[in-house]
Amino acid sequence: MDMVQRLVAEKPVVVFSNSSCSCMSHSIKSLICNFGANPTVYELDGAPNGHQIERALLQQGHRLPAVFIGKEFIGGAREVMSLNLRSELGPLLIKAKAIWL
Repeated sequence: MDMVQRLVAEKPVVVFSNSSCSCMSHSIKSLICNFGANPTVYELDGAPNGHQIERALLQQGHRLPAVFIGKEFIGGAREVMSLNLRSELGPLLIKAKAIWL
């Protein structure tokens, strides 16, 4: 999990995904980009250490896609969409300094 925490600490918005959930990952990325943020997306099935990272995420109970905003685990597509519907995603991105107003 140290590797995951290190990757998450480097950027304000991080999405861990793989090709089997690319549709949901694309939807999440598009939604976040519409706010003006630039999420860092790690496609784990194409990364040299992707299986190791995915295993660490699964051990913590995080399924793919796994979204982190401001170093905090947010959840997957459902949780991100829910935040948006409740008008909480924008403020969360601002707090994480992923966007500026």
